[in-house]
Amino acid sequence: MSLALYIMKEIIENSLKKTLSYADYRALVSNLLAEGKSTGPEQSEDLTNYSLLNDRRMQRLDKKIKISKETIQKFQYIKQPQTWLVITEGWCGDAAQNLPVLNKIATTTDHIDLKVVLRDENLALMDLFLTNGGRSIPKLIALDKDNNVIDSWGPRPSLATKMVTDYKEKNGALDSEFKQDLQVWYNKDKGQSVQEDFVNFAIKLSAEKG
Repeated sequence: MSLALYIMKEIIENSLKKTLSYADYRALVSNLLAEGKSTGPEQSEDLTNYSLLNDRRMQRLDKKIKISKETIQKFQYIKQPQTWLVITEGWCGDAAQNLPVLNKIATTTDHIDLKVVLRDENLALMDLFLTNGGRSIPKLIALDKDNNVIDSWGPRPSLATKMVTDYKEKNGALDSEFKQDLQVWYNKDKGQSVQEDFVNFAIKLSAEKG
């Protein structure tokens, strides 16, 4: 094993010691909000308000997200145990829209164990999985039974990623209007684009370790 791979694995395994189940993560966010706080070391009224809005979104999605028959079928091909390590924070709008879908997908098979870790408490891990040089979340890292990286996904479904890229090319940066429009798109999409991404993802995961 090369030094780089050794360091990566050590960082991943250290981060796994600090993970939460999805249910415990949801409880953590709610409990912090009851104290007027958000996750992460930085605290502000804006971050708390974002977290409150996201908590409501996740409550709604936890109840309403439906996993398609095609998605369920594809994940039956995964025959070896995997860990899905998701890097997130409670104030992140993309995470609030995507994490409930990822959790529902993970429950379609007994071979996937979804674990959640907070980004700002695990920056060494985050910096292994940057998106265009940025610490964008959510980020899902698929690990085999020996905690080797199989693949990663995030921070958005491919269709939303294209929307973001196109908008940046045209306008230089994302503004509040686009961010609002993106949330509207998520609400209309109802998690379908994430599932479409993961139908293809499942094929690769089952081929790698099936």
